[in-house]
Amino acid sequence: MSEALQALAETLTAALPGAVTGHAIAYGELTVTAKPSDIVDVIRYLRDEQRFVSFIDVTAVDWPGRERRFDVVYHLLSPYSNRRIRVKIEVGEDDTVDTIIGIFPGADWFERETYDLYGIPFVGHPDMRRILTDYGFEGHPLRKDFPLTGFVEVRYDDQQKRVVYDKVRLAQEFRNFDFLSPWEGTDYTLPGDEKANSK
Repeated sequence: MSEALQALAETLTAALPGAVTGHAIAYGELTVTAKPSDIVDVIRYLRDEQRFVSFIDVTAVDWPGRERRFDVVYHLLSPYSNRRIRVKIEVGEDDTVDTIIGIFPGADWFERETYDLYGIPFVGHPDMRRILTDYGFEGHPLRKDFPLTGFVEVRYDDQQKRVVYDKVRLAQEFRNFDFLSPWEGTDYTLPGDEKANSK
């Protein structure tokens, strides 16, 4: 299987010189890296020439410590050869990506989801707006620097008879959680066990 994937990677690199920048095979799957400016050509080639006709997903991965912060990741399936392929492109925080809706119309909501959750806009998308978060939502919740508490909390106000948004107020600025266990030391006492140990 890995020989076939290696042959496919070499075919892609030869057919799309400069567009395909690298590849890796792990766990029986091929991952190809491509230039962001050539993603439409790469996806079209995979569909038309290599028969990866089943579009599975578009998503992203956030690497906040990296200069080009995001990987936009495409997953395709070829039912003819029973193979999957992953195509990754690196994009910066202010970069845009060309839409692939012209090749796979099913990418529509996936690209909107990627925009909503990571803030990566897709150029040429006919309806680039949020799809999962509420109207007026601030930020992109799958970015690793997005606070776990969010910025607002939603509740229904009986007096106003409507849903209201309140800023999140934390009772303490820093929270110290004790994750130790009794197995990590002989002198450690779980909270509430003081009485049992005083006998």
